[in-house]
Amino acid sequence: MRILVAIVLAFISTAALADNTGEHTPGDRAPSATDVITGLYTFSRFQQGLLESTDLKGNAEVKNLAALRAEEAAKRDKALKQIQNAIGTEPRTGKTTSVSASLVEPENADGPTYIKSFYAAQIPEYESAIDLLERYLKAPDNAMLADFAREQLPVLRSQVKDAERTMADK
Repeated sequence: MRILVAIVLAFISTAALADNTGEHTPGDRAPSATDVITGLYTFSRFQQGLLESTDLKGNAEVKNLAALRAEEAAKRDKALKQIQNAIGTEPRTGKTTSVSASLVEPENADGPTYIKSFYAAQIPEYESAIDLLERYLKAPDNAMLADFAREQLPVLRSQVKDAERTMADK
């Protein structure tokens, strides 16, 4: 009987713990300037990683697009670095899992499959960056970064729509 009671209590405490951990997700709070800077640097590394991936398997169209996106990422990083220095913050490290995870499929594919997966890999990364900026703009903690986010949002939205259209055409 004691074992049964112990099992029931363990189950109840585990269920309560699971409920509490699900209530406070990072998406529930507005991201800070540091979160945004970290997220945008991660997005830039993803775009630069796509360029490296196209060197191995991409056709001219994909290579040119990847080069353009990597160049845009470098410009965005340069502007972001100025804001980062003005704010006096450092991006967090250790948030690079989405970059390598997103590149697994394109690196293992070839030909038309590679091209389709190249575009498909970009969409969730863009959506994540757009969501981050939108959430930040609901309660920004820095005017310079908020202005930067407002400038970047239409560009990122346009680029993700282009990727979606191109993927649908392929």
